[in-house]
Amino acid sequence: MTRRTTTAAARSTSHGARRWPIDSPGGNAALILFVVLIAYWPVFSAGFIWDDNAHLTRADLRSLGGLGRIWFEIGATQQYYPLLHSAFWIEHRLWGDAALGYHAINLVWHALAAWLFGLVLRRLAVPGAWFAALLFALHPVCVESVAWISEQKNTLSLTLYLAAALAYLRFDDERRPWRHALATGLFLLALLTKTVTASLPAALLVVAWWRRGRVDWRRDVVPLLPWFVLGVSGGLLTAWFEHALIGAKGEAFELGPLERLLLAGRVVWFYLGKLAWPHPLIFTYPRWEIDASSWVAWLFPASALVGLAALVMLAWRQGRRAPLAVALLFGGTLFPVLGFVNVYPFIYSLVADHFQYHASLAVFAGAAAGLTRATARLARLWVFGAAAALLVVCGVLSSRQSRTYRDLFVLYETTLARNPGSWMAHNNLGIALVKDGRASEALPHYREALRLRPGHEDIENNFGYALIELGRPAEAVPHLRRAVELRPDYRQARNNLASALLALGRGDESLEVFRETLRMFPDDGDAHFNLGLTLARLGRTIEAQSCFEAAVRIRPDDAKYVLNVGNALLFNRGLDAAMPHYRRALELDPASAMARYTVGRALAERGRYGEGAELLMRAVQLDPNFAPAYGDLAAALEAMGRFSEAERYRAEAPR
Repeated sequence: MTRRTTTAAARSTSHGARRWPIDSPGGNAALILFVVLIAYWPVFSAGFIWDDNAHLTRADLRSLGGLGRIWFEIGATQQYYPLLHSAFWIEHRLWGDAALGYHAINLVWHALAAWLFGLVLRRLAVPGAWFAALLFALHPVCVESVAWISEQKNTLSLTLYLAAALAYLRFDDERRPWRHALATGLFLLALLTKTVTASLPAALLVVAWWRRGRVDWRRDVVPLLPWFVLGVSGGLLTAWFEHALIGAKGEAFELGPLERLLLAGRVVWFYLGKLAWPHPLIFTYPRWEIDASSWVAWLFPASALVGLAALVMLAWRQGRRAPLAVALLFGGTLFPVLGFVNVYPFIYSLVADHFQYHASLAVFAGAAAGLTRATARLARLWVFGAAAALLVVCGVLSSRQSRTYRDLFVLYETTLARNPGSWMAHNNLGIALVKDGRASEALPHYREALRLRPGHEDIENNFGYALIELGRPAEAVPHLRRAVELRPDYRQARNNLASALLALGRGDESLEVFRETLRMFPDDGDAHFNLGLTLARLGRTIEAQSCFEAAVRIRPDDAKYVLNVGNALLFNRGLDAAMPHYRRALELDPASAMARYTVGRALAERGRYGEGAELLMRAVQLDPNFAPAYGDLAAALEAMGRFSEAERYRAEAPR
């Protein structure tokens, strides 16, 4: 068995791998990490963008109990990827809500995946192994996966996928059971990070066929049977999640069998085209209309089938299996996003750069091997010069593309410049503008989003909320009623509708909306909480307290709920009754400026100026733009006789 490995290494040398200037794995690891850091340097100044808040660990999941919920409670996280969310849980422990840490770890995973890719290709004696690894590390189509924190699911899962592949290849050469156990464990971890990795056992069978010209049942298939069971189970669970919990259903997903076949053909060529010519790269591509009556639409699957048939003939008649292996690996890894299975992002676009992160490896390997063979007779200097030039171009393009992910405004403004018809970009830019206190600027984007996608409940709800923020609740009500009509179980729209009605002085109608929500969702902590807020605003604090306590019973680790129980008790029974709940809220969410402001203000207003000032000072440290905290801190300091400090904080409030 050792002899086979030695022969493979010799074969690698004969095909030009000896031409690579760095021969040690450690040296190549350092090189890959260095070029990734250089190319992705703009990412270090980037923040959070769309969907990141849904992946970062929520306040109610940050305890050890929350970690248990991540693993054992279906629906506790957006998708059941417990290893991914455990990684986010650990990262939050390390650097909290600082975006820099998440971006840095994503770069490390990407660099590690590229290095493992090189090791796998070297193990397989693929010519140009390290060139392929660098091409993957620097290609701009990977930017979406690397610069977007949410896509740590891609970078981490691919790292585990390649580690499992490498471990299995060593088992394949040595047939030691412990190596199979190690590979199986790594594959399971990859599945628990993202189930697109379920394609690995099929990929390993393709590799076995490419290496030996046949697939043996006992040698090749039997060891991978448990992997197929795990992969199919994981894939089915994810498909159910997408449909039942995330919402991959409805009109946008109603494609017939013919339309799905046409879509698959077009998707394959689209992704190949982006690898060959990565321009333009768009966060949200225009959503195609698939028309089975158009003869042009049939050219995509027809040409794909003709190309595949040609590769089969090439392998059969000439024994050149590599091109067919590349095609099978690329298409097979892409299968979950070809359109045969519904995934939620299809509502916005049928393609996305991050969808081909894993699949692109096959193309990079094939391209590197082909170029290495084709240039084997050329002068060493010319070959490395051309390779370096290509890598530099890719690195520059990746650097430029990574700037797109700096923040929400840059992301959506760039998207709209390249795809003006993206209703999602208009809608999400509107959300960002409202959060930034620029609700009036959001309204034109919501109008355009509704023009592009009429009758969409999210846009109607967001439009209504922006109008509430602008103090125009009467205009908001029709939009919010429409959102509830379109989706009766739309809790956020119901909450916003109740808020608009309350602002119009229609308190009874507002309460009825909340009570109807509770009838529909009796175990919804937010519904109890929002009903409590409405009752508190109406001066019915005893009833409000009962609602807040009901919310805490449902989610005892939610700092916001616990804090408001304290607020209700403060009004109903005084500070001593409220303090245990205030302390609990501060323990649950130490980084909450609002919690510190609320407790600090309560203490200061009741004469405990020192304790109150300390908490208020911490609030402005946590959120330097929290204007109300400056005024209350100034008042507390003034009461303590610290007039110069009070004046300084009071002067900061208008800013």
